[in-house]
Amino acid sequence: MKVSSLPGRYALLCLSVLLGLFLHGDALAGPITFDTALPVASREGILRGQYVLVRATGDPTSLGRSITVHAAPVALAYGVTPRLALFGIVPYFDKSLKMNTPSGRIKRSASGFGDLLFLGRYTAYALDRPGSTIRLAPFAGVKIPTGRDDVSDGPGRLPRPLQPGSGSWDGLGGVVFTWQTLGWEFDADAGYRKNTAADGFRFGDQAFTDASFQYRVWPRRLGAGVPAYVFAVAESNLFLQGRDRVGGVPDPDSGGARWIVGLGLQYVTERFVIEGIYQVPAVQRLNGNAVETDHSLSVGVRWEFSFLSS
Repeated sequence: MKVSSLPGRYALLCLSVLLGLFLHGDALAGPITFDTALPVASREGILRGQYVLVRATGDPTSLGRSITVHAAPVALAYGVTPRLALFGIVPYFDKSLKMNTPSGRIKRSASGFGDLLFLGRYTAYALDRPGSTIRLAPFAGVKIPTGRDDVSDGPGRLPRPLQPGSGSWDGLGGVVFTWQTLGWEFDADAGYRKNTAADGFRFGDQAFTDASFQYRVWPRRLGAGVPAYVFAVAESNLFLQGRDRVGGVPDPDSGGARWIVGLGLQYVTERFVIEGIYQVPAVQRLNGNAVETDHSLSVGVRWEFSFLSS
């Protein structure tokens, strides 16, 4: 029951949908599916909870594979200095696969906490002007194999893509750019994730680039006493993933290119943000008989607080 064709997007789920975490100051928008270059204020924290749904049913074979991933990640950001911020992310996964077999249609599933991800981001360049700011910040991190990768069911041990954890220590790095004004914000990033092997299995390495544009749709004009803001958001996520390897042998039904686009909304107040985005694939060029993604939905809340005593 080969499921190594699970969409490569899942391998970066805890990155691509969790790093749109971090606002700075009052009433600012930001990317929903990746990080911003805006700093987290010194000794300030941001806590985020999110729910993510991913559906994939585009199976080119007669197996009729249908994949559903529910994720509930929790993330914490902390401003160490005005330029340095640290992030910790832990997700909870529920993954399931339905497929046809000679004895009928079966379902295999697993749930549990996934791997911990720790990141650091440093503001390398800043340009502040009246009504606008520009930031450029490199980031780097490591994923620690804290989630289970040995869940079994009736037919035996589940394939690695269905496991909550990967079993491997993986590193990632990149750079993010932000240009913000009073009415809009543009963010873009590019990065690379290097995966290692565990128990004879290795997910393919992944390169990614993202872009986000947020535009304030309410209020149209800023004024004193406005308690909240609404931003319309358009985002693009491009993933290029190498083939998985099983026992050192490339899996022909894994890896490829996936370009995801989406529209969302953000309700922004001084201390919290409520946001959501719906995404669909614009282009999918997957290897072999990999299952194509149908759509994904992300909704979440983020809350800014201070570690300073009152």
